[in-house]
Amino acid sequence: MSSFFARRLLALSVLVPLLTGCSLATQRPSDTTAAANSDPTPSRTLIIDTHIDAPFRLHRNYADLSQSAPDGQFDYPRAKAGGLNGAFMSIYIPASVDEQGGSVALADKLIDDMEALAQAHPDKFAIATCTADIYAQADNGLISLPMGMENGGPVAAYPSALEHFYRRGIRYISLTHSKSNALSDSSYDLNEPLGGLSALGRETVLRMNNLGVMIDVSHISDSAFEQVLAVSQAPVIASHSSLRHFIPGFHRNMSDDMVRALGGAGGVVQINFGSSFVSAEARAYSNRARLIIGKFQRENNLTWDSPELRAFRNQYREANPYPFATLDTVLDHIDRTVELAGIDAVGIGSDYDGVGDTLPIGLKDVSTYPTLMNGLAKRGYSRQDIDKIMGGNLMRVWREVEAFAKAQGNAALCTS
Repeated sequence: MSSFFARRLLALSVLVPLLTGCSLATQRPSDTTAAANSDPTPSRTLIIDTHIDAPFRLHRNYADLSQSAPDGQFDYPRAKAGGLNGAFMSIYIPASVDEQGGSVALADKLIDDMEALAQAHPDKFAIATCTADIYAQADNGLISLPMGMENGGPVAAYPSALEHFYRRGIRYISLTHSKSNALSDSSYDLNEPLGGLSALGRETVLRMNNLGVMIDVSHISDSAFEQVLAVSQAPVIASHSSLRHFIPGFHRNMSDDMVRALGGAGGVVQINFGSSFVSAEARAYSNRARLIIGKFQRENNLTWDSPELRAFRNQYREANPYPFATLDTVLDHIDRTVELAGIDAVGIGSDYDGVGDTLPIGLKDVSTYPTLMNGLAKRGYSRQDIDKIMGGNLMRVWREVEAFAKAQGNAALCTS
């Protein structure tokens, strides 16, 4: 029996039913002495962040990311300062765009923009479509721009859409986003109209396996998550999710049992940095602010981008300071993931450019990965452990997904 299928059977054993308090083998950080004496510099680690929302940010407000672009959290100077090697560009499709039939056009436009960025600055960026690209481009001092699709609506638009977006470079797909769609129920859509995955969703999971596209379980419902693990023949990722343990009732995050199951199936939880994803206080603040600002918006018939509503949001923030999370808050999520599922089951999916001005103190942009690494070292993680968290675990899963597809006769399409 292959190691993946052995892990998959183990994961299914905790899914049916979801067992409370039953943990897979707990693995603590290793070699504490070495960690204390290590020097976690970016040059010694392959740093891969699986969720950066720069494409949609540029779609709304263009900026030259080859230069300093302080209105956002990702640009070349700061990425180099942070030692970033691979930044998965999120091809984000709002649910409203999908419902109005514009998802394919928007996805193609956002991909075009990323290709244009790499073509305009070949000394800085390069599109990456396979794991070999990441290593080769890192050796050449380039920042790789692999792409993931956030909301699988476009691949449900017509029969060959999945293949089209694979050829265009999409290497993971979040099956849905803020609303249930043709593939899957959303964690935000508590009505769960599909009961998990649709028949098309199950078919799409298998087609993604065969092509070599990673399945992303961030944003999907708990039932859909269980069904993905039951259906998928390759390991899956949560590209930008944190832990529900720290924010009870927040279904966008992952429960302890989900973390155990994902790790048991060989997958990886890429921790989201956004304060409202890691801090209960910040989540409560966001919920309260959303109600108050939404009421003002409805009463005054304002659009989200209107100057009046923007001014009201700013006034609210000034009168009610935001309770930012800290580096330690994020480290707590990493620690618990390791406790639940082992050191091979955790990585980083910051959500930079996607969570607005809510980043934790100490992790405000892509220049701050060394701060996270130093924090991990201070908590006793070894050099090897840090390498796994910062990118090694994600690369392992991606290689396994590529290997499965190759066994089906579909070798990875690489840019370089």
